[in-house]
Amino acid sequence: MQSLVYHGPGLKTLEERDKPLIQAPTDAIIRITRTTICGTDLHILKGDVATCKPGTVLGHEGVGIVDTVGPGVSTFKPGDRVLISCISACGRCEFCRRSMYSHCTTGGWMLGHTIDGTQAEFVRIPHAESSLHPIPDGADEEALVMLSDILPTGFECGVLNGKVKPGSSVAIVGSGPIGLASLLTAQFFAPAEIIMVDVDDSRLAVAQRFGATATVNSAQGDAAAQVMKLTGGRGVDTSIEAVGIPATFKLCQDIVAAGGTIANVGVHGCKVDLDLERLWSHNVTITTGLVDTFSVPMLLKTVQSKRVDAKQLITHRFKLTEILQAYDTFSRAAETKALKVIIEV
Repeated sequence: MQSLVYHGPGLKTLEERDKPLIQAPTDAIIRITRTTICGTDLHILKGDVATCKPGTVLGHEGVGIVDTVGPGVSTFKPGDRVLISCISACGRCEFCRRSMYSHCTTGGWMLGHTIDGTQAEFVRIPHAESSLHPIPDGADEEALVMLSDILPTGFECGVLNGKVKPGSSVAIVGSGPIGLASLLTAQFFAPAEIIMVDVDDSRLAVAQRFGATATVNSAQGDAAAQVMKLTGGRGVDTSIEAVGIPATFKLCQDIVAAGGTIANVGVHGCKVDLDLERLWSHNVTITTGLVDTFSVPMLLKTVQSKRVDAKQLITHRFKLTEILQAYDTFSRAAETKALKVIIEV
C-alpha cells in the first residue's frame, strides 16, 4: 500500500509498505477513504516530537471503511463506514474510566506517533470498539475528518479547559485550524468577545467570517497593548494558546485578566518562560493537555445538524499520490492560504 513515511526531522517519502495485519483481538483494519495533515505532523517533521521514530507512517485523522476486525470486535463489521479518533482508548483502565483517554495505559496518541498512522491506504486501529465512531447515513465524510482531531482539540483543550462562559471575553492566539476550531466551538457558550490574534491578515479575515468579534495582527509586536485596549485595560477571561511557540505563550500571559484562565493547546517543542513574578497574585489558572476526544459524539451531532459548519475549514484537496505536494501547500500556509487539506485515498 502507499504510505507517507517519516524518516527523521525534515525527511518524508511516499512509499510502498505492507498492508497492516490484525495484531490483537481488539484491532480493526480500516481502508482509508479520506485523511488530512495536522500541524502536529509538521511539529514531528521539525523534530519537536522525539517519541515519533523514523520509519513511522504519519497521520492520526481520517475516515474509512472497515476492512477486517479481530475476534474481540463485535460493534463493527467489514463494510462499516467509520470515523477514526486520533486517540486510541481501551475504555477500561484507570485513566479511561476518568475520561482521560489520551493517557490510556495501552493507547493514547498512538496513530502516526508510536504506531503507523492514517496517511496510507490502510491503517490498523487498536482498541477499535472505543476508538472508532460509526458514520451516520448521508454524513459528509470531508466534514467528519475535522472531528478526528481539530474540532475536539479546540473544544476540549481550548474552550472547556479555558472555562469559556456566557458573557465572558476570550482571546485566541493563533488563527490556524486549531485556533479556528476553538473559535467555532467557543460560540456554543455565547462569550461576549472573541478576539483572534495572528500575524496573517488573511487568516484574521477568515476568523471574522467564522464569528470573531475583533481581530489583532500581532506582526508589529504590540498585540498585548491592542488586546488590553479592546478590553478596557482589563484583559480577557480566557486566553487560548493555539500555536506552540514561546512568544504566543508569553502573549497569553500578558493579556489574561485577574481570575482568568490560560488554556494551552499548542504543541511546544522548546521551553517557555512562566512569568510567575507577575502572575503569582493574579489568581490565574493555566491548563495543559492532549485532546481526549470524549466530545466527538456530541460534536458529530452538531456537525450533522449543521450547527457547526466544519467543512468551511477545508481549503485544499489532493489525492494520496499528491501528498508531498499537499505537505508543501500546508507548510506554506501564509502563501497558499491553506487551512485544512483533504487527502482522498
